[in-house]
Amino acid sequence: MTPLAPRADFPLLAASPALVYLDSAATAQKPQAVLDAITAFYGSDYANPHRGAYALSVRATTRYREARERVARFVGVAEADTLIFTRGCTEALNLVAAAWGRANLKPGDQVVVTAAEHHGNFVPWQQIAIERDCAFVVAPLNADGTLDLFALREKLAPRTRVVAFNHVSNVLGAVNPVKDIAAMVRDTAPGAITVCDGAQAVPHMPLSIDALGVDFYAFAGHKMLGPMGVGVLVGRRAHLEAMPPWQTGGDMIEFVHDDHSTWNALPHKFEAGTPNVEGAVGLAAAADYLDAIGMAKVHAHGAALARFAAEQMQRLPGVTVFGPPAGGERGAVVSFTLADVHPHDLASILDARGICIRAGHHCAQPLMRRLGVGATARASFGVYNDERDVDALIAGMRAALTMFGHATV
Repeated sequence: MTPLAPRADFPLLAASPALVYLDSAATAQKPQAVLDAITAFYGSDYANPHRGAYALSVRATTRYREARERVARFVGVAEADTLIFTRGCTEALNLVAAAWGRANLKPGDQVVVTAAEHHGNFVPWQQIAIERDCAFVVAPLNADGTLDLFALREKLAPRTRVVAFNHVSNVLGAVNPVKDIAAMVRDTAPGAITVCDGAQAVPHMPLSIDALGVDFYAFAGHKMLGPMGVGVLVGRRAHLEAMPPWQTGGDMIEFVHDDHSTWNALPHKFEAGTPNVEGAVGLAAAADYLDAIGMAKVHAHGAALARFAAEQMQRLPGVTVFGPPAGGERGAVVSFTLADVHPHDLASILDARGICIRAGHHCAQPLMRRLGVGATARASFGVYNDERDVDALIAGMRAALTMFGHATV
C-alpha cells in the first residue's frame, strides 16, 4: 500500500514532509497539475465565455466546453450537456429539491431519504417536504451501517415521489448498490425519482453514471483533487428539460420580454451568471490526473487502507469502529470512537503530532443519533496516503489513551 501518487506532486504535502493528512473525505489536496491548469487558464485564456465575439472570449468558451466534456467522460455520461456545473454537491442537490421539487411535489406525496445521509442530501428534502406538505420518511440501516434494502422497499408507496440516498456514506464508508436501488424504485414506485449523492464515490471508484439508472447524480470537485467552488449535477434530459430554472439572470435565458422570459438550452438553463470556468478547468485536470493513475487502482488503494486502519484500531482498547465489518465493502473512510477520549480531544492530540483527522458529527446528525453518539473521529484516505500514515495514526491514538490514563498493549 505505497502511495499511488508521490507527495512531490502535491505542493502542500511536499512543503510539509511530516504532515499526515487523513481528511480527504472533507477535501482532497491538490496536485500541481490542477494548479497549473488553473494558472494557464488565467494566464492565457481568461475572458467571460459565451458573451464575446472576440477570439479570447471564444477561447474561454472552448475551455469551458472542453472541461465539461472531459468531466462527462470521467464519470461515464454520454450527453455532456446533461452535466450541470454548480458550486458544489450541496448546491447540486438543492437545485433538484428546489427546481424539480417545487414543480412536481404535491400535498400528500412522500419523500424518502436514508438514515445515513449527509445533511446536503437530507435537509433540502426535509425542507421541501415541509413546504409542499409531503410525508418525509427516513429509511433505516442494518446493524452494520449498510442500508436495509428490505425496509427501504417497505417504505415505498404509490405516492412516493423522491428517493434520495448516497453512493458511499461519508461517515460509515458503506457502499450502496446504486443500480439495484434505482431498479427497485422503478419497479416499486414508478412515479418516483432517484437522487444519488456521489460526493464520496466519484473521487475513489470507477463508475458510469449512465449505467447506474438514477435520475440525478451529484458530486463535488474539491473531494476529487479539483478546486473548491465547483460541483456537478447529472440529470436525465427529460427531467432537466421539464424542470424550471432555479436561478435566473444572465446566460440562462433565451428571450426576455417585458411580461415573460424563455429559457436557454441545456446545460446553460441551470448555470445563471458568469460561470466558474476556473473550477471546471481545474476539475478536468483532476480527472486527467486520476485517470492516469487508474480509478480501479484508486478504489482498491483507498479501500485497503481503510480496512487496514480499521483492523489496527480494533487492536486498541476501548475502540469502536462504525460501518461495515472487516472484509466488507468499504469506501476510503473509517469513523471511530476511542474509549472516553472525546473525538475533539483526540483530534487536538493528533494535530499536535502533525496528524489531520476529522472530528464531529460530519454533517450527519440524524445518523449520529442512530449510532448513539454525539460525534466520532474520522480518518479518510487519498492517493497520497500509505501504511505509514496509518501507523502514525495508531501511534497517536496510543498516546491519547496513555494521556487519558488507559493502559495499552
